Amino acid sequence: MAAQGNAPVIIKRKKVVQGGGHHGGAWKVAYADFVTAMMAFFLLMWLLNATTEKQRKGISDYFNPTIPVNRISGGGDGAFGGDSVFSEDTMANSGTGALDRKTSAAASGQAGAEPGHGTAGEGRAQSELEDVEKALIARGGESNTMERLLRHVVTRVTDEGLVIEIFDLPDAPLFAAETAEALPVTLAIIDLLAEVLNLTSNEIAVSGFLRSHPVTLIDNPVWALSTQRAQVTRGLLESAGLDAGRMQRISGFADRKPAVAVPTAIRNNRIEVTLLRRDR
Repeated sequence: MAAQGNAPVIIKRKKVVQGGGHHGGAWKVAYADFVTAMMAFFLLMWLLNATTEKQRKGISDYFNPTIPVNRISGGGDGAFGGDSVFSEDTMANSGTGALDRKTSAAASGQAGAEPGHGTAGEGRAQSELEDVEKALIARGGESNTMERLLRHVVTRVTDEGLVIEIFDLPDAPLFAAETAEALPVTLAIIDLLAEVLNLTSNEIAVSGFLRSHPVTLIDNPVWALSTQRAQVTRGLLESAGLDAGRMQRISGFADRKPAVAVPTAIRNNRIEVTLLRRDR
């Protein structure tokens, strides 16, 4: 009994380590914030691509608490002032927006515009320009001679009208060097142009352009020469049967508006005959 009463008391402490247990849900909150931010980012990218400047301004005003919801009332109380993201020029059509003026007019309720005004008038004017362009291009298939002539010609439709550009080729210039003397190829092209331009009665503008000289000249002739060539072209068109009353202006731009990146390239020697729009 005595021996047992003097026995030492041993206390054993065990440290319990809890591993692999629950770590909390903070990561879920962070992940949700990330997904929300990405959704907002892609929504922003879509809005920038699918809206007009006016509509983006409306969205900006909507989220700005210091100003009214919308400065301009469009009949609605939303950020677009009554417009839709898919109306007007951004109207969805296979993901590309409105294809033409008629589609845009339908989106805005302007399909009933008066003839000769607005969309209908613009459509007819555009159609006339395209008819002249097609007629000119179609001549290229008539003969090898026409093909050679049309190598000098390119066309484009701009806000001003149909621009018919006649330019020098390395092996076939339009005018004698440093003069306004038209060569036979130019005369043939002018005859063709006069015939095609007489398909309409639109007014016409003629502009002359030249390439830059590789060296600086004390007396640079490009201003006078570009104007002279435009004047000669006007005279040739009128001689070929074009009504002189249709001429609206004659211009010489010297070497100030090159057609290609290299200012001294022969391609910059050109004449532009513009069939002006009726609605301008």
